[in-house]
Amino acid sequence: MPDREDNMSIAPPAETERPNTETAGAESPKLEPVPDWIIPSSDGFTAEDLDRLRGIPSHTELIDGTLVFVSPQTRFHSLVMFLLERELRRTAPTELRVRREMTVTLGERQRPEPDLIVVRADGDLGLKQTTYQPADVVLAVEVVSAESEVRDRERKPQLYAAAGIPHFWRIENAEGRPTVYVYELDPATKAYVATGIHHDRLKLTVPFDLDIDLAEIDDL
Repeated sequence: MPDREDNMSIAPPAETERPNTETAGAESPKLEPVPDWIIPSSDGFTAEDLDRLRGIPSHTELIDGTLVFVSPQTRFHSLVMFLLERELRRTAPTELRVRREMTVTLGERQRPEPDLIVVRADGDLGLKQTTYQPADVVLAVEVVSAESEVRDRERKPQLYAAAGIPHFWRIENAEGRPTVYVYELDPATKAYVATGIHHDRLKLTVPFDLDIDLAEIDDL
């Protein structure tokens, strides 16, 4: 072990570093202030925080008490949402409404934002409404992205099923074409049961009659 005197030695003046005269006058980069919402309170984030936090990015979700930020949307994602939203609006009965990118408050620390939801008309509470309750939701739809695979395939379906949302669709990109995985809630187990995998055509009778040509995405 080196002795203490060696460790505490100081280099002679000739060996000390000299200031870089080229950068000595340069200003240090200014750091942006950290937003207040970056640091949660001791109790963590809650569903209500999404309406209170100033400067929070658009479409932020709350899953298991953690803020989840979305990445830029791909063209595939955008086209699939347009196609499904249009066809759902066209075929939904009058007592239902189709909503895009609206959160659903499933619990104190759960407020995900499905890509699309079909809700009961009486769930609309006004133009300033920012979220729906699970009892309002008939169908939740998620279009899977690279950064959301685990959430859309695993965690979100678990949350939707536990909250009693009766129907769930998961959309995957299969070589540029949408493949729709359709699930229905088993009320006894509070878990989703797969009822079909649809490639070129989505034809269903629940939650209402619909027939969607999935291949139409090529012409959009």
